[in-house]
Amino acid sequence: MMWFFGENSALRGACGAVAFSGFFLTALGGEDPKQQGLVSDPTLSYRNDIVPVLTRAGCNLGACHGAQTGKGELLLSLRGEDPVRDHAALVKAFVNRDEPEKSFLLRKATTEVAHEGGKRFEKDSESYDLLRRWIAEGAPVEKPGDPTLTRLEVTPSERVLFAPESSLRISVTAHFSDGSTRDVNRWAIYEPSTLNVQVDPDGQVTSLRPGETTVNVRYNGLQQPVRLAFVPDRPGFAWSEPEAFNFIDEALFAKWKTLRLNPSGLCDDATFLSRAHLDLIGQIPTETEARAFVADPDPGKRARLIEGLMERPEFADFWALKWADLLRLEEKVLDNKGVAAFHGWIREAVANNQPIDRFAREILTALGSTYEVAPANYYRALRSADQRAEAVAQIFLGTRLNCAKCHNHPFERWTMDDYYQFSAVFDGIDYDIKENKRYDKNDKNNFVGEQVVKLVEKRELKHPRTNAPPEPRLLGESGALAAGDKRLEALGDWLTSPEHPLFARVQVNRIWFHLMGRGLVDPVDDFRATNPPVNPALLDALTADFVKSGFDLRHAIRTICASRAYQLDSLPNETNADDETNFARALPRRLGAEQLLDSIHLALGGQPRFEGYDRPMRAAQVPGVRAVYRPKAPTHGDTFLHLFGKPPRLTNSDTERANDTSLAQVFELTSGGTLNTLLTEPKNALAPLADPALEPAVAVDRLYWSLLTRAPGGEELSAYTEHLTRATDRRQALEDIAWSLVNAKEFLLRR
Repeated sequence: MMWFFGENSALRGACGAVAFSGFFLTALGGEDPKQQGLVSDPTLSYRNDIVPVLTRAGCNLGACHGAQTGKGELLLSLRGEDPVRDHAALVKAFVNRDEPEKSFLLRKATTEVAHEGGKRFEKDSESYDLLRRWIAEGAPVEKPGDPTLTRLEVTPSERVLFAPESSLRISVTAHFSDGSTRDVNRWAIYEPSTLNVQVDPDGQVTSLRPGETTVNVRYNGLQQPVRLAFVPDRPGFAWSEPEAFNFIDEALFAKWKTLRLNPSGLCDDATFLSRAHLDLIGQIPTETEARAFVADPDPGKRARLIEGLMERPEFADFWALKWADLLRLEEKVLDNKGVAAFHGWIREAVANNQPIDRFAREILTALGSTYEVAPANYYRALRSADQRAEAVAQIFLGTRLNCAKCHNHPFERWTMDDYYQFSAVFDGIDYDIKENKRYDKNDKNNFVGEQVVKLVEKRELKHPRTNAPPEPRLLGESGALAAGDKRLEALGDWLTSPEHPLFARVQVNRIWFHLMGRGLVDPVDDFRATNPPVNPALLDALTADFVKSGFDLRHAIRTICASRAYQLDSLPNETNADDETNFARALPRRLGAEQLLDSIHLALGGQPRFEGYDRPMRAAQVPGVRAVYRPKAPTHGDTFLHLFGKPPRLTNSDTERANDTSLAQVFELTSGGTLNTLLTEPKNALAPLADPALEPAVAVDRLYWSLLTRAPGGEELSAYTEHLTRATDRRQALEDIAWSLVNAKEFLLRR
């Protein structure tokens, strides 16, 4: 006799050859177990049948009973990560074995009694029936021989759909330890990463508009990503056959052709010059540099420009700034002298093109005086073992561990054990505080004075579940890390080893982000299976090239800037206008705080001043920030950087820097003190242009080259020349023109 079960039946083959006694009793004429109450041979598995029902209903999510302290009288582990503990909580007060229908678990979920979480399912649903049957069977927690979930198979793992095709169904199969499988579409959770699709409870994905997305599929503690692309109908699409400048373009071309994207054309020389200056040295080119580059007929001038910019001192300043943000050079904890020492060391490393792997190892292994051993300031800013573990994982491995501090990571494979064992690597780092002349007596994290970072035998970290010191272990590794004073060296060697490619992937992806405006993995410090790279082949190729170069920052910059992709124009075409993730055109973005302030000063004259520094300097040269302590007498430069998103350096993330726009920024540029002071300075760059002997058209032309890196167009030149000619106050008219150009999108955006 052959039995056919419905697609979502709880009786399908999860138990393989194990007999479903309740079903067969009914089929062969015995009593229905629903009428018997308890049965001697239960058919349902709490872990494999009941936990998925609770998860699908949302009972153990963070917004419900899976919150850290639970909700109401019920505390469940987040997403069912601790089913044994959850079982104890359920049977204590929410399960009625004698009269299953009177169980609060069922009555609240169906709102038969008041439930703050609302109705989770109907009384005639499969969820209700499974829970009722499990309670009737005695609500057992585990049975000998229960198979365990070993693998989640999700198909397709990736798919490109071309219009008019606009939907597909994801198939989810659970594999168990006894070799059995089960279709679990009905009980899986589907989480799309974007809003351009919707997914129904059975895994049917429907496109709302063209674009790419990742659907994270979760079931019983395991998860798998599904990458999907919905390509619009483009009748008559023809690949434009652009020339690939290097392997970067070849990898991008392969995907562009699949997605029916043609790249924009190459940008002109003036745009490339401005782009390269802003990306590599953090400021626009001068009038002289702009005119010379545009007039140069040498076809190799773009490559030569990149080489020249990387040799300039401003390059070391600007790329040291990026590391200063990540490594938290903040004056409240490090003090001015510590910040200056650490910043000077970082800048020297960039100027000398120190390999990134060596740079990281020196930071991770640095011990000693924070005034004499500059990279020791890194640990001075991170005062506990868990802070150090989170920071190292995020900066150097692109892994956000913090979610695993209180529960297993909901979007990654990391568990609480992983979190505390990796944190234990950093336990025992201590500080010999030589002096502390803190300015804020109420802030225990305010330090002013020398400290010595050292390793001690004392261990303070405890695993919250065991209340015992966790065993030190490198992230994702199986063996324990040997105890002793060499564990930081072991950490540095392991992390930067070519056999451990995640470090190289994260660092080259970060370089790509700084040059292209978006990471291949984005955000750049969130590498996980459920956040895959937009172009895996390209990231693999860049990583291999980076490792082969010896982790050479300048080699990576040179390679990316030499690509066609870096040199594309920002003007879209009909195929790439709606695409912002595949680099088929340059994406305009607002200049960073330091880029904008330094460029304004370069064009109009002078350098900004900042409180605490006795000389003017470019914004990119400022070593530290004051994250909490507000300056007593902020300068125009301090105010400007704050308004335009300079990060307070309180986290370890690239995303702390704010590049969005605000009304306060508009007010600052249109009527704020920074620009007004610069424009009205008598001896600024406008002074020679105010000479009556200088032709108005020449003055306008020079302003355009100074601010916009190009000559004015015909209408622009005519309008501004007329304005300058008719003005009764030539100096005032020049200030008006300069003001309008600074506030133009062409100046404010990196194009």
